[in-house]
Amino acid sequence: MSHPIDPTTTRAWARLHDLHDGFTADFRARFAADPQRAERLSFTAGDLFVDLSKSYLDDDVRDALLELAEETGVAARRDAMLRGERINVTENRAVLHTALRRTADDTVEVDGHNVVTDVREVLERMYAFATKVREGSWRGVTGKAITTVVNIGIGGSDLGPVMAYEALLPYVKDGLECRFISNIDPTDVGETLRGVDPETVLFIVASKTFTTLETLTNARQARSWFLAQLAARGIQDAGAVAKHFVAVSTNLEKVAEFGIEPANAFGFWDWVGGRYSVDSAVGLSLAIAIGPEHFEEFLSGFRTIDEHFATAPTAENVPLLMGLLNIWYVNFFGAATHAVLPYAQYLHRFPAYLQQLTMESNGKRVRWDGSPVTTQTGEVFWGEPGTNGQHAFYQLIHQGTQLIPADFIAFANPVFALVDGDADQHELFLGNFFAQTKALAFGKTLDEVRAEGTPEEIVTAREFPGNKPTASIMAPALTPAVLGQLIALYEHITFTQGAVWGIDSFDQWGVELGKQMAKELTPAISGDAAALEAQDSSTRKLIEYYRAHRK
Repeated sequence: MSHPIDPTTTRAWARLHDLHDGFTADFRARFAADPQRAERLSFTAGDLFVDLSKSYLDDDVRDALLELAEETGVAARRDAMLRGERINVTENRAVLHTALRRTADDTVEVDGHNVVTDVREVLERMYAFATKVREGSWRGVTGKAITTVVNIGIGGSDLGPVMAYEALLPYVKDGLECRFISNIDPTDVGETLRGVDPETVLFIVASKTFTTLETLTNARQARSWFLAQLAARGIQDAGAVAKHFVAVSTNLEKVAEFGIEPANAFGFWDWVGGRYSVDSAVGLSLAIAIGPEHFEEFLSGFRTIDEHFATAPTAENVPLLMGLLNIWYVNFFGAATHAVLPYAQYLHRFPAYLQQLTMESNGKRVRWDGSPVTTQTGEVFWGEPGTNGQHAFYQLIHQGTQLIPADFIAFANPVFALVDGDADQHELFLGNFFAQTKALAFGKTLDEVRAEGTPEEIVTAREFPGNKPTASIMAPALTPAVLGQLIALYEHITFTQGAVWGIDSFDQWGVELGKQMAKELTPAISGDAAALEAQDSSTRKLIEYYRAHRK
């Protein structure tokens, strides 16, 4: 890859500085002056309707941001990614999560090989296995059908499947349940397996190399629990593990050593990063839960946004515009965080999923050629579902001193249409969704507060400054296809930001040091006096406290 363009040296960056210096975030004035603002700044991408009219976007800013994308080569880098070039330069890998959702007749070549063929082969094996579990023909050691699927993974091998499973609960087959283990804290295994029947459980161990410390530690603990539970029932079967454990891995030797039949290992590739892998074999638990047909719909949603990102005109390209807006907020307005606020309880794990996607991708201090970045990169993504968040942290967004851009997500049709008398509960719910972005944009002036008869001494406390930037994302309903579209939208938003900043959004070296040190500290924790003495004073003191209080 060529050296990245320093965004701060571009003509567009200088133009954005000038625009920022003269920018007035007065939404009341902007909407009054431009009655077509909402029409002009609303867009569609697949089933997603995206309103950016309450963002810090106008024609001049949009044009300058699009010029910045052109000068920093965002489109060229996007096309290189889609072609299978090795844009993950620190690991010398292609970046082809988009190939995971291509149709069987597509071609994406890496080193002369069409990887789509491999993808579809694994998907067909996944679907065949999922069908056996769903129909009850895959049976456990005592001949009973599977009722509980336990996915053991960490990072993307957990956050993706659990988020998508929770989001698509209405599509889960009756009589099937998925549970998820990720934390190396033994409490996670203990609580997750509470009440599980060992005769009807299926474990999926998701680790590409089958060496991930946390995942394999939890997998061994789960295997011990499983065998102990069977033994307590008088069940002894040398092949029990093979009937209740499968793997998402390419290391067939270690899979077999664990007791899993290599034929029941489903692979994925080094050009799929963990945080981009929910639509690969990592999504096996989801495929079992919702079935192959709905999983294909899930993939089609990703593909819809991939095609939009690749082909839509730049001024209408939703992921591109939203990624560039984030650059505008971070680098010119000093926004350090970004809230994602789904008005859909099923998406309660979506902000946590986006934390890994965005922060592991763009939390970088050097560019892809190893040179230091020249500006701030990344932002802290966070959020909770509405309306719960309204009674927790919205105060800070409305009246605090920090600028916090926020994305609001909602759906026109609920899964459960509850009616209480004449009041539709979903309309009450969406009333809050509509009200929050309106209140954040337009606020309440001092005069309006006074006009309500508010005592003068508390007038300023009840003023809402408004002019807080938001984006609103709506869709007809939360379906498998729409969920795929939402995930792909944020994947490409993340890509756009990384491309402008000139960073490698697809490595994650920052997670390695702590893991390496954890292994090195084990002797000191276990009682090796020399190893303990070699530690810094703070670490030594903490280990001594632990050893003194461990029962």
